[in-house]
Amino acid sequence: SLFDTHANMSMGQTGEKLAEQYQLTRTQCDEFAMRSQQKWRTAQTLGHFDAEIAPIQISTKKGEDTMATDEHPRETTLDNLSALNPVFKKDGVITAGTASGICDGASAVLLASDEACKTHNLTALSKIVSYCSVGCDPTIMGIGAAFALQGALKKAKLQIDDMEIIEVNEAFAAQTLAVMAELRLDASNTNVNGGAIAIGHPIGASGSRLIGHVTHELRRRKGKYGACALCIGGGQGIA
Repeated sequence: SLFDTHANMSMGQTGEKLAEQYQLTRTQCDEFAMRSQQKWRTAQTLGHFDAEIAPIQISTKKGEDTMATDEHPRETTLDNLSALNPVFKKDGVITAGTASGICDGASAVLLASDEACKTHNLTALSKIVSYCSVGCDPTIMGIGAAFALQGALKKAKLQIDDMEIIEVNEAFAAQTLAVMAELRLDASNTNVNGGAIAIGHPIGASGSRLIGHVTHELRRRKGKYGACALCIGGGQGIA
């Protein structure tokens, strides 16, 4: 899942290609990664993740412990991030600090129709108004999230400006910045509590996590519309 045999490129190389295409600098990527970590820490301190994380009991060498906080976020500085070496290209923009972490994780959502909610006396937390999946050039797979979000909004007859919060999965800082540039997203309402660079990217679970996070964040803000979008290795996007 981290190497596209058809395009003969790793996911990181596709991110570097997007950085070239959208003229993104190393400094921009380092600063974005830093903000992701900072926003996560602020949100965690304020308890914004409490409603969506189910604590679990784990056995350790020191005995039983409760895990209720994501482990991947880091305390870092711009100096530390700028000192890291590029991974996929000489003088590139993607480092260990500006890429999402490969993490274990689990996420679950319950999708139900209006009829099922009535039958089983369920209270819906949110409503999925529309969704869209698209294909794109696999050598710039990260931009698929932008095209998918455009499609989902068109189906719903809504605009970007109607969205109160937007979540874009942070595969790489360069990829997310490219999506934001393509859609002209406002940084003030995009990934408001940090993203996968801080939290980690458990492949296969991130879509569910983003839907859950948008749901709880909208409820916390008493908002109406939110959106989430992800790129998919191989040249796809979903929103």
